[in-house]
Amino acid sequence: MEIEKKDIRSLTKTQLRDFFVANGDKAFRGNQVYEWLWSKASHSFEDMTNVSKETRAMLEAHFVINHVKVDQMQRSEDGTVKNAVRLHDGLVVESVLIPTETRTTACVSSQVGCSLDCNFCATARLKRMRNLEPGEIYDQVVAIDRESRLYYDRPLSNIVFMGMGEPLMNYNNVMKAIDMITSEEGLGMSPKRITVSTSGVSKMIKKMADDEVKFKLAVSLHSAIESTRNHIMPFTKNFPLPELREALQYWYQKTKSKVTYEYVVWKGINDDKASVDALVKFCKYVPCKVNLIEYNPIDDGEFQQASEEAINQYITALERNDIVAKVRRSRGKDIDAACGQLANKS
Repeated sequence: MEIEKKDIRSLTKTQLRDFFVANGDKAFRGNQVYEWLWSKASHSFEDMTNVSKETRAMLEAHFVINHVKVDQMQRSEDGTVKNAVRLHDGLVVESVLIPTETRTTACVSSQVGCSLDCNFCATARLKRMRNLEPGEIYDQVVAIDRESRLYYDRPLSNIVFMGMGEPLMNYNNVMKAIDMITSEEGLGMSPKRITVSTSGVSKMIKKMADDEVKFKLAVSLHSAIESTRNHIMPFTKNFPLPELREALQYWYQKTKSKVTYEYVVWKGINDDKASVDALVKFCKYVPCKVNLIEYNPIDDGEFQQASEEAINQYITALERNDIVAKVRRSRGKDIDAACGQLANKS
């Protein structure tokens, strides 16, 4: 019976060093292999040219590298690139490269499907199949960094955890992936260039604050009126607004880092004055900024893009109250790569 081999990337550097010592080799061999796995993002033991053939065979006998593979890549008219990323077990997630004049942002997934039930989001229609491992999250970033260098002649500058899944429902793996992305032994990116977006899992926001994370926090709010928010995102009944508000105040007090609210305005749902006033009030609890996001219909159901006038009403009210507000035009709509559209149509 064949034993199931362990993914070598689940080992720490110390564990790798110990493995080599236990197998009669020198500890520094672990450092060499660790460098191949992370900073060189190698997908095969064969690549490890400064390690002897015998050692590579021994690694092959004990371990696998459960790397991801870009199965299909689509390029949008606006330069956005969407990757369908195949995992070692055949499941697929999507990640997106979003270029602007000055930067390239990777939008990465943290779960296969999603465990939440936001009514306006295509990803939510896929059931959550599993959490992604740290290496699988890391690989999405490496792939997008390579595409950024290839198509835009510059390295990746920012990462947003806004792809498929709720990052805070895969907390440990997301944190480990970010540790490797920001580590000098990994990609060496600054945590200030990373944003983790949550639908508002209050107790995990507090945990992040306690863990003294250095990245930025975004919250998909979409309404500061409880009944409307529950209608848009039914699971938020478990994370009511007063609890979210308290968690965000705790976050700010601990990290001194502003919160970004992601907010889509829909026709007939949150495009009225009461919704605007409620958002303005909610924004006063914690230093923040608001991204008003253009909606991308996933069908012809009840969720439809609000009028320009409704969006301007929000901007005017927020600015009048000294709250920074920006309208984010969605990118990559023609390839279903825009916010809320990631659903593995392929």
